[in-house]
Amino acid sequence: GDLDKVVNLLLSLSGRLARVETALSSLGPHAPVEDKVALREKQQLLVAQLEDAKELKEHVGRREEAVGAMVARYLPAEHLQDYQHFVKMKSALIAEQRELEEKIKLGQEQLRCLRESL
Repeated sequence: GDLDKVVNLLLSLSGRLARVETALSSLGPHAPVEDKVALREKQQLLVAQLEDAKELKEHVGRREEAVGAMVARYLPAEHLQDYQHFVKMKSALIAEQRELEEKIKLGQEQLRCLRESL
């Protein structure tokens, strides 16, 4: 459960940071200074939060190793491999699910814009 939350947090923060950086880079030279300052502050906050989230992921990783060591004592080798595969795949699948959700959201937004332009 913690792994799900931390991976989702990392993906969310990195996505938000990417959007802020895109907004910053798209600001023209005549953009209001207040907009640039607000976006830079948001960027700094997101970078700090992303670093904190990375530390949380490391902590969860250490806990995962400790749990894995305990589980290894009680499971036969075949079941242990299944458990380890499950844990590894869970993070990858969460990331893939998030990416697909973002693509769906983008597709829906593009479809909405096309409908409005017609």
